[in-house]
Amino acid sequence: MKEMTPSETVAELDKFIIGQSRAKRAVAVALRNRFRRRQLEDSLREDIKPRNILMIGPTGVGKTEIARRLAQISNAPFIKIEATKFTEVGYVGRDVDSMIRDLVEVSIRLVKNQKMASVTPKARERALERILDIIIPGTSEKHPLSGFEKPSDFSEDLPIDRVGHDSMTGTREKFMNKLKAGELDEKTIEIDVTENVTPVVEVISQSGVEEMGFNMQGLQNMLGNMFPGKHRRRKVKISEARDILFTEEIAHLLDNEEIQREGVKLAEESGMVFLDEIDKIASSYVAKSGPDVSREGVQRDLLPLVEGTTIMSKYGAVRTDHVLFVAAGAFNVSKPSDLIPELQGRFPVRVELEKLSVDDFKKILTEPQNALLKQYAALLKTDGVALNFKDSAIKRVAEISHELNTIQENIGARRLHTVLEKLLEEISFLAPNSAQGDYDIDDVKVDSILSSMLKDHDLSRYIL
Repeated sequence: MKEMTPSETVAELDKFIIGQSRAKRAVAVALRNRFRRRQLEDSLREDIKPRNILMIGPTGVGKTEIARRLAQISNAPFIKIEATKFTEVGYVGRDVDSMIRDLVEVSIRLVKNQKMASVTPKARERALERILDIIIPGTSEKHPLSGFEKPSDFSEDLPIDRVGHDSMTGTREKFMNKLKAGELDEKTIEIDVTENVTPVVEVISQSGVEEMGFNMQGLQNMLGNMFPGKHRRRKVKISEARDILFTEEIAHLLDNEEIQREGVKLAEESGMVFLDEIDKIASSYVAKSGPDVSREGVQRDLLPLVEGTTIMSKYGAVRTDHVLFVAAGAFNVSKPSDLIPELQGRFPVRVELEKLSVDDFKKILTEPQNALLKQYAALLKTDGVALNFKDSAIKRVAEISHELNTIQENIGARRLHTVLEKLLEEISFLAPNSAQGDYDIDDVKVDSILSSMLKDHDLSRYIL
């Protein structure tokens, strides 16, 4: 994959997120710095730490989406964690080390999916070859990869004329084409399914009980095949046999130990942790008892991870020195300076995200690649309704959403979901049955449906 320049990264983020140019530039530079670091010599590369980012802004303005899309662009392992899930040791909650173990799991799945994509064609071909070894008489009684013998009564289910050795190649080609075309999918064959016996050991760690599964191949090498796989004979249709044998061939072609090593390395070098609601664990140090003690304790537990430490996982030691941490919070009650100074210093890049304007709401409704109006139109189209929003309606929805954010709690772009659900509630209910064809929405219809949302708020001021 081609490494993107900061301007290209911002342009890609613009496809999904409206505004917030400062935050986009900050994460684009952080991503590019990772590429720059990889070009340096080893002695200098090790000393260059990631420039962690602190995003400050109200909910619903794009903080999480920016980090998530950045991880997708860079094809890097990414996890989103709420800081409120953690408490210091001695309190109820998860310990902070678990976020790194979660990141490694995501990274290993990412590597495994990439490896599977590369070996899938070969695995499908080998699965078909194993099926051919069963259904064609005259071939060897046991294929070196198959692990099972031809059923003696198969010819009754799928009659095949016995042929000489010279024409066997042509026969295999003929039946291979039939298999690929799905013409034999409903025929039945017998296969031996391998069931691996994988031992599971429970290990006590700081975060509780973790299941540590050992790689079967490595365990067999160490213990001399003490845990061999079990074989169970099954009669299945060829369509099902193809999937079963494909899964087995994938397992044969993949090296789990290599995947785990690469997954750990990918997490160490390119992992990204989005730490949301960090403002909820900030305190002013005035109160030194009660929940403030726990908040400060979580910050102190987070500090080694952000500074760089080694965490033990079931895949071995994982270093956090080069994991990129992106923290975010509204900071409407507390402020960044309420974080402990040591933690503040580990987030050198700070960006303040702007509140969304009426124009921003209009753009969010229409411009992103998967804009909200496109989503609702696609959903209703499945029931035969062609949803058409007039420009005046889009403007009015944006204005009402902005007004509601002003007079009520500011929930950012999430307000659009609330407004649109109310606006389209009736047509969404009627669409499968009575409502079909074009459904036009203008500003008059918007006002008639949504005006109650504003009136209800006015009444709520006088109701306890």
